Amino acid sequence: MAYDLKVAERIRERLANLKVRDVEEKKAFGGLVFMVKDKMCVCASGEKLMCRFDPVLQEKISNKKGFEPMIMRGKEVNGYCYILPEGFKAKKDFEYWIDRSLDYNDKAQSPKKKSKQ
Repeated sequence: MAYDLKVAERIRERLANLKVRDVEEKKAFGGLVFMVKDKMCVCASGEKLMCRFDPVLQEKISNKKGFEPMIMRGKEVNGYCYILPEGFKAKKDFEYWIDRSLDYNDKAQSPKKKSKQ
């Protein structure tokens, strides 16, 4: 699936405005993932945002406009979600989702590095 270039650019701009360091862009999850400090933070996925956030907030934020749970192998994955375009069209809503993802990034565990054999 292709990702929306405008969504990706909005993410880039927000991260740059906040002077976020250690940002890397990778194609994954059918979109463009923004890695911060080697951890998945937020993703432009089709027309949607895919966000990683503190799982403790799951119930609270699941009621926000545009929230769509991430389902993998038939189960909801706490701490990850998709946001439909109507949920981040407004600047303050977009910033809310990016900021939740960044808030969690420092607490999130880094993926385990694959050992070279």
